[in-house]
Amino acid sequence: MIKFFLMVNKQGQTRLSRYYEHVEINKRTMLEAEVIKNCLSRSKDQCSFIEYKDFKLVYRQYAALFVVVGINETENEMAVYELIHNFVEVLDKYFSRVSELDVSFSVSEIHLSVSFWCTSCSIWTECTSFWMKWC
Repeated sequence: MIKFFLMVNKQGQTRLSRYYEHVEINKRTMLEAEVIKNCLSRSKDQCSFIEYKDFKLVYRQYAALFVVVGINETENEMAVYELIHNFVEVLDKYFSRVSELDVSFSVSEIHLSVSFWCTSCSIWTECTSFWMKWC
């Protein structure tokens, strides 16, 4: 099950966040700061899966953007890793090379696509063909 979905820049600023479990606002900021610090401090040679507290982090870097997904212990890390890649491919097609500015200024479209991709906190695998036709 997906717990949260984050898009952050290299400076550690959150550009998009979507939570699938209730987390208080002050705890969200602390959680995001710790998660971002853990992901940004890793080198490119290290694995993109991190065990953090009671869940796992799966992240992927695209130019200046990091996409981080928090999942529970039972979710397949490789499936989430591929989900991130497919999601960014769709955004690339929609925005013709997605950038941090696209994420910042088109939050509603990206929230819509995140909601569509992560239906009821689980990955919906038929999304790619639908979104590719929509774009």
